[in-house]
Amino acid sequence: MIRTRKRFGQHFLHDQNVLAHIVRSVAPREGDHLLEIGPGAGALTEHLFAAVHSFDAIEIDRDLAAALRERWGDRLRLHEGDALDFDYGQLARERGGKLRVIGNLPYNISTPLLFRLLEFVPYIEDLHVMLQKEVIDRMAAEPGTDDYGRLTVMLAPHLHIEKLFDVGPGAFKPPPRVWSAVARLSVLPEPKFPVPPAFSAVVSAAFSARRKTLRNALRALVPEEAYAQTGIDPGARAETLDPSQFAALAALARPPQAVIP
Repeated sequence: MIRTRKRFGQHFLHDQNVLAHIVRSVAPREGDHLLEIGPGAGALTEHLFAAVHSFDAIEIDRDLAAALRERWGDRLRLHEGDALDFDYGQLARERGGKLRVIGNLPYNISTPLLFRLLEFVPYIEDLHVMLQKEVIDRMAAEPGTDDYGRLTVMLAPHLHIEKLFDVGPGAFKPPPRVWSAVARLSVLPEPKFPVPPAFSAVVSAAFSARRKTLRNALRALVPEEAYAQTGIDPGARAETLDPSQFAALAALARPPQAVIP
C-alpha cells in the first residue's frame, strides 16, 4: 500500500484515461530526453515506458524511489532529491540535448518550481505539466483579467502556453480539494522581447501592490521620466500592462545600487 506524505503534496494520479491522454499529448519518441518530475507510484512512468525504453526522473520520497528502482532498475535513471534544487542544465549537457519535462507537479510548490525551471529554459524543449487548474488559468491569462498576474508576465517572454484539458479530483488518490489541468509549455526559440535585469523586480513590485497605480507601486524602482519615454500611463495598474510593457519599464529602472530600500 502506498503511503502519501502531506509535506510532499502527494496526490497520485490513477485514472488510466487521463494518463493515456497525457502521453498522447507529449507524443514521446525514442531519442527524446524525457525527464519526469515526481513519478510517485509510477502510474505515468509506466505509460511513458510504453513509448520509450529509458528516461530520467526526479523523486524526493525515498520510499517511492526505492520502489521505482526495484520495479524498473536501470531503465529509469532516477535522481533522488528535490526538484527545486535540481540542476536541469547539467542533466541536459549529460544527455546531449534539450529536456522534455513531464510531471504531475506538487501543488504546494508549483509556482517556485515553475520559476526554477524558468532559469533553465535554454536547456528545455517543452514541458507537459499537471497543476492546480487555477494556476494554469493564471499562466495563460490575458491582461485585464482577474487571473493575470506575476506568474503570467514572468513566463510570457520565454514560453508559449497551451491549456490542454481539465482533470477532476476523482482521478487522484487521495483526491485533492481542487480541479487540476494539464498544459503544454513550449520554449520559444528566442524570447518574445529583450528581458532586462530588473524585469523580475519590476513585475514583482507592481503585482505585490496591484491596487496601487504604477507610479506608487514602482516608485522605488522606476523614475518618473520612464513613463513618458515608454508611453505608459503612470496612473495605470499592473493588470492592464502587457508583458512587453513591463520590460520597457524595467529597461529604464534605476540601477540596483540606487534603489531606495
